[in-house]
Amino acid sequence: MQIGILLFDRVEELDFVGPYEILAAAEDRRPEDIQVKTYALDQLEVTCNKRMKVVAHALCADAPQLDVLLVPGGNGSRLAAENGEMIAWIQKQAAGAKWVTSVCTGARILQAAGLIDGKRITTFHDAIPELRAAGRAADVLDDVRYVQDGNLVTSAGVSAGIDMTLWLLGQLTSPAFAREVQAYVEYFPSPPYSADVNQAA
Repeated sequence: MQIGILLFDRVEELDFVGPYEILAAAEDRRPEDIQVKTYALDQLEVTCNKRMKVVAHALCADAPQLDVLLVPGGNGSRLAAENGEMIAWIQKQAAGAKWVTSVCTGARILQAAGLIDGKRITTFHDAIPELRAAGRAADVLDDVRYVQDGNLVTSAGVSAGIDMTLWLLGQLTSPAFAREVQAYVEYFPSPPYSADVNQAA
């Protein structure tokens, strides 16, 4: 199972690192079934939105046909959506993929590729009015973590991508295996100020 995560300049770090953590943990357990890699369009090194520099595994041109394509968001999503070469690659991969997914404003890039037309989607809360106004999606939902419509799965901003990826892993393998990976990475959110904190006296 070939899983690819697209990278581009000013991609939001957790949009791709969160899903990668889940998928790489799954690969460690089932290397014969799962392979996850990051892909960049024309150079391997990418500068992310919060200035982290990362090096993709491979260039898009060297990617096999992916079973799962994940498109993250970030401030670079506007330029990515205007990059004809990147959009053409996404369209080609999406045509043969079992699942196409986005995190945050990655939905903006999928919109440019024509992949949200007539679909129910979600995205980062600040981008919801923009995608609604574009009129391409059948509905742009707010106050949800992720939305499935056919083989398209879109998630809200940043950390919602982890929720979406765990759900998707359950579809690709089994819910029990997804829960095993969730327990391994200790993803049981309990944010401060919205949950009790156990403090030493």
